Order: sequence, then structure tokens, then C-alpha cells
Amino acid sequence: MPRTPAVPLVLASALLTAATACSVDWPETPSAADRPNTHTPTPAQSPSLSPSPAAAPSLTKAQTEAALITETDLGDPWMPTEGAATWRDGLLKAAARPAECQRLLDTVYTDELFGTATGTRAVVALDDAWDGAQLRYQVVTQRPAEVESTLAWLRSLPRTCATFAATTAQGDVREGQVSGLELPDVGDAREAVRLTLSGESAEGEFTLTLDVAAVRVGADALALTNGGVGEVSAEVTQGVAELGAARLAEVRKRGRAEV
Repeated sequence: MPRTPAVPLVLASALLTAATACSVDWPETPSAADRPNTHTPTPAQSPSLSPSPAAAPSLTKAQTEAALITETDLGDPWMPTEGAATWRDGLLKAAARPAECQRLLDTVYTDELFGTATGTRAVVALDDAWDGAQLRYQVVTQRPAEVESTLAWLRSLPRTCATFAATTAQGDVREGQVSGLELPDVGDAREAVRLTLSGESAEGEFTLTLDVAAVRVGADALALTNGGVGEVSAEVTQGVAELGAARLAEVRKRGRAEV
């Protein structure tokens, strides 16, 4: 059986058209919202006087869901999830030191990278039918300062959790490592890391690989985890982050909720 392609063909094609084609029904908006802003600002329109992202209206639930990535974007072998991956309980529920490494395990287990969202949230989970990986993707409306705090925390993890130990309730010890993962230059800010947990189970030795990425786009943000005990492609993580940021930017451009 063929292995997961580094970048699925459907995803690669979508990356080329994400900024110009979104197949969703948009709410009616003023015609000016669809025109590119190409004029030169006058003094009265100085960028320094523009509203901050924190003051911008929130996305509607429908718009947030329209910004999600689906199995159609990724193509084979991705499909809608059949449930939480079995390794989530078996490997992520463990006690780790230092505290920042424990926070990382807790965060990826609960799938709340930004904590409790202060605005709209939409989530999707997809399974890789070939290699057993699972991708969990979400779009949230969150205060930019809170998102920046999360990005700074992710950025620190390759130092604070370069190597660590995690112990399960059964007393099994896992060796953990965190390294930086480069993302394309997308959104207003971005950060990603790769977490690995290695150990032994009844089935033998294993290594869980889990990519964790976040991108801020204005007052909204996307977060994704891509992981499993089989093949995990960093290029898929990077491609999904790039496509997701482009789609979220397009949703924001097309229409914001009225306040």
C-alpha cells in the first residue's frame, strides 16, 4: 500500500487557489468589502488610526466553520475521524516535569491550545487511513494578546522541554523531546513545535510524534495538531497551516459579523 504523500495533491492544489476560491455561501456584505484596498491612505486614514484587531467584530459561527480545513482539502488518505485516537489516553495522560512539559501534555490532550476561547470556536478532526495519524484543527476568535502569549510559550518549549520524562498512572516511563518546527511565513504570527514520546508497551517499542502549530490572523487564530505512532509528515502540518491561514484571511476579508 502506498505511503502518505509528503504533500497530498489535493492540498497542494488548494494552496495555489486558497486566496481566490472559497466554496462557501457568504452573508451579504457591502460591495466595498469585496474590493481590494489599493488606494494610498490619506493623513486622516493613517494606519496608526485603524481599529486594532481586538476591537474588530467577531466571526459568525458559519464563518468560523467555513474557515476549517476538511478531508476534501487534503485528499487521500484523509477522512472524517472515527473517534479519538487510542494513543491519546495511553500516551498523553502522564505526569511530566518540568511543569511546562506537563502543560504541553495536558494542552494537546484537551485540544485547547489557546485555553477557553473567548469568542467563536469551530473544530474538525481527520484520520489518516494509511498511517493511523490524526489531525485536529480548530479556528477560534481570541484576544490577540492571549494568542501571542500562547505563541511565546510554544516558542520556549524547545528549550524548557528539549528532553523530559513522563510517567503514566501504571508507572510506565516515557522519554519526551520537543524541537522547533518551521512554518511558512503566513498570518500575522505563527509558531510550531514537534513533540515525541518514546517508550515500550505490550506491543513493543513505540514513538509518538505530534506536531503542534498555531497561527494568528488578526483577532482570530488557528491551531492544529498532527500526530500518531506511525508516519507523521511535517510537510502536511506546514501545508495545512498555510492553507488554513489563507482561508481564514479570506473569511475575514469577505465578511465580519455586524455589531
